[in-house]
Amino acid sequence: MRVLIAGQGYVGLPLAVRAAEVGHQVVGYDIDPRRIERLARGESYVEDIPAERLRPLLATGAYRPSADPRAVAGFDFAVITVPTPLRDGAPDLSYIESSAKLLAGHLRPGATVVLESTTYPGTTEELLTPLLEKGSGLSAGLDFQVGYSPERIDPGNPLWRLENTPKVVSGLGAEALRAVDDFYRQLVERTVPVSSCKEAELTKLLENTFRHVNIALVNELAMFAHDLGIDVWEAIDAAATKPFGFLRFNPGPGVGGHCLPIDPSYLSWRVERALGHSFRFVELANDVNSHMPDYVVRRLAEGLNERKRSVNGSRILLLGLAYKKNTGDARETPAARVAELLTRMGAEVRAADPHVVTGVHVGDPAVPGQRGPFSRVVRVTATPQELAAADAVVLLADHDDFDYPAIGAHARYVLDCRRRLSGATVEVL
Repeated sequence: MRVLIAGQGYVGLPLAVRAAEVGHQVVGYDIDPRRIERLARGESYVEDIPAERLRPLLATGAYRPSADPRAVAGFDFAVITVPTPLRDGAPDLSYIESSAKLLAGHLRPGATVVLESTTYPGTTEELLTPLLEKGSGLSAGLDFQVGYSPERIDPGNPLWRLENTPKVVSGLGAEALRAVDDFYRQLVERTVPVSSCKEAELTKLLENTFRHVNIALVNELAMFAHDLGIDVWEAIDAAATKPFGFLRFNPGPGVGGHCLPIDPSYLSWRVERALGHSFRFVELANDVNSHMPDYVVRRLAEGLNERKRSVNGSRILLLGLAYKKNTGDARETPAARVAELLTRMGAEVRAADPHVVTGVHVGDPAVPGQRGPFSRVVRVTATPQELAAADAVVLLADHDDFDYPAIGAHARYVLDCRRRLSGATVEVL
């Protein structure tokens, strides 16, 4: 089939590459020309897709990246994998809307359109489908098929990849479900059909709300345990030995990516809009997790104060700008808030992250009129000299390629938010 993947980010690029590898002719469409230029050169900005997988597909023409809307024409199967950010607490579905309008102009009888972007239950039926019908003059279920399949990409996870992660699939009717299921069964080892798109949309929000709430629980426990003089990490280690009824979650400097800071709020917004009720668990988790960077800065200020230093005028080295280890994904990263607060307090903030590339993973301050979240942070390498020169080192993302023995040997004071270090100079969150 001729397959179109709209959006070439952490979700769309792996999907496009996999579809091309199994034999489809794939167009990877994205409105960002910088992304398309890099992909056309065989350069990948997603760790899960090394250049070695990308370049052979470019050479054979099985995969073609494009920012030209005309490249959309002629698709048999299209998947929408565009961002769905929050704007002032409300879902911003403008990227889905613009994608739907673009696809509608090229929609042909017999084609299928699937949405993968995370959103509230009802989006596929109430927003996407009417836009496709209006723009094409065709009828869903009769002339073309529509479905929803929530993305489950975990950037940087070497064990669970697109191919071996079960894929939830749904469609507007039995024929649509068959079309969606047939496509994804070629890409993944197992599909999980559900009865309607709303159940599939809720599945994604349930998965992420579960993680969000439990991370908030251990984050709040970490704060209270510290004040009580209790080692929360030792308690978590002990609890994790229970073979049933407990699932381990670890504290950290906050949550990032799209899944946790944003996705649960879609469900909360939908419940409030449709039912007039507040989703108290989500709202409480949002409050705890969004304030963890503030807590990190407070703990750092206390640690410096004990060493007769103030944040104002101190040289502080942040290790890890990504929201999680071994990835360059800096979407909604708590490191941005930590850097902002420290800069505002008068610190000289430096940062080391071998994975995060300015202009690709975060906003590029070199672009006129655009300021990235780390535009006032000096980017450095975590050399022994840089570690020794810092008044404090804060480990935010515990990438495996950091030299942890060197950090322990050269840093004068470390606030470790990931429990990767130990020693007299190390304080664990």
